[in-house]
Amino acid sequence: MKSQNAINERVAFVIFGVTGDLTKRKLLPALYELNIEGRLPSKLEIVGFARRPWNNEKMRQVLREGIQQFARIKPIEEHALDDLLEDSHYIVSDFREAGGYKRLNRFLNKRGFRKIIFYLATPPDAYSEIIRNLAVCKNYNIGRDYVRIVIEKPYGRDLQSAEELENNLYRCFTEEQIFRIDHYLGKETVQNILVFRFANGIFEPLWNKNYIDHVQITVAESDGVGERAGYYDHAGVIRDMFANHMLQLVTLTAMEAPYAFNAQSVRDEKMKVLRSLRPMNGQAALRNTVRGQYGETIINGKKLRGYLQEERVSAGSTTETYLAAKLFIDNWRWANVPFYIRSGKRLPVRKTEIAIQFKQVPLPLFNWENMAGDAPNVLVLRLQPDEGINLSFGAKMPGRENKISPVTMEFCYRDAFGTEPPEAYERLLLDCLIGDQTLFTRHDEVIAQWRFVTDIIRAWEENPVNLLPQYAINSWGPEEADKFIEADERSWRNTN
Repeated sequence: MKSQNAINERVAFVIFGVTGDLTKRKLLPALYELNIEGRLPSKLEIVGFARRPWNNEKMRQVLREGIQQFARIKPIEEHALDDLLEDSHYIVSDFREAGGYKRLNRFLNKRGFRKIIFYLATPPDAYSEIIRNLAVCKNYNIGRDYVRIVIEKPYGRDLQSAEELENNLYRCFTEEQIFRIDHYLGKETVQNILVFRFANGIFEPLWNKNYIDHVQITVAESDGVGERAGYYDHAGVIRDMFANHMLQLVTLTAMEAPYAFNAQSVRDEKMKVLRSLRPMNGQAALRNTVRGQYGETIINGKKLRGYLQEERVSAGSTTETYLAAKLFIDNWRWANVPFYIRSGKRLPVRKTEIAIQFKQVPLPLFNWENMAGDAPNVLVLRLQPDEGINLSFGAKMPGRENKISPVTMEFCYRDAFGTEPPEAYERLLLDCLIGDQTLFTRHDEVIAQWRFVTDIIRAWEENPVNLLPQYAINSWGPEEADKFIEADERSWRNTN
């Protein structure tokens, strides 16, 4: 089922950490779906690299089961599945073992691959070791059409570690070879932000401080930390979500129109936003952020564990599971328009949305019914799970009296196109194969994001607390977050 348009194209797709959940749940289902659509190279061979004592057949069996369970397109086409896995190979090695990389290099040379993609599907603490060992085998780059490396977030845990990671990458790869993947940017509805803004002439003239009161970006998760507790307790929301996903959503919402839709121009405009973020350090960071932790909660007579009771969470941990922040972008378009962003675990629903709250009319003429809080003119970009866009505005209610009620115009991705949007990894893996970096994060973006976030982290560390505000499971966060936005005479969009 692989592309018949690239008969001579042979690509080695090397997955470090092939035995992990990311490979099983996301990478292989995405490759399978690309194969069904005929978008893969004619000869793509999966090469797994991990320490479990597997062989080729064991890896193929596990990957097959992962595709059967997690593929978006059902029922499974067995011939496409066989086609994808038939030439896959497995190399047993610890990430620290230099001999494993030499065996990998010999294998790739023997098979005559001229195109190689290295994918780091490993815990972040393994990145530097893998990159260091790849740098030793510098002949990976010799005599080949291309060698690319894909690295998952987080790219470090602060500014210093991010710079160290980037320096390690540059020892072996150029910027054109590095694909820093943020799966949020691969979501169809995230890309639709730019289409909505720059392919239509209706809203862009209103997309500025003259008409917009504020912006709210919410990334809510209903699950707790679960099996990720060990990692999460050293990361928190600020490293797990804020330093990458959420700041990227801010850039896409706030950026100017690029001169073309290509990697350089899009990322140049995103960088301008990051450079324009008002610094948040010292007391400014404390004033403009609210942290919290989900606490023990009784629901329907059942006691649910709070964060501090989760396994592998340190006693007395002050790692945040909820973060709200107020940002300002100091440029002409957004001067003094607050961006309220929040993310948390154990909230009532799983959803990601960007809400553009327009200003009130200068002189109210009508009586509003069924109206609470902000002005009715809200544009909501729903990124997950029910992908779409809705616009709220006022309409006259039936009757002799001039009573006005908010109504909604709605676009639903599924209803409009008759299908669910493809998984983010499908688009991103395809872009990596063809060398398009538009939806991947550039070096200067990574550094700018961490420079901004590290100031906040440092302010928290210099002003430690013994206990973070607690919030009930299935609530929208701590009371302090409500007071935080209410102090500006605004309110959160707590819609399910």
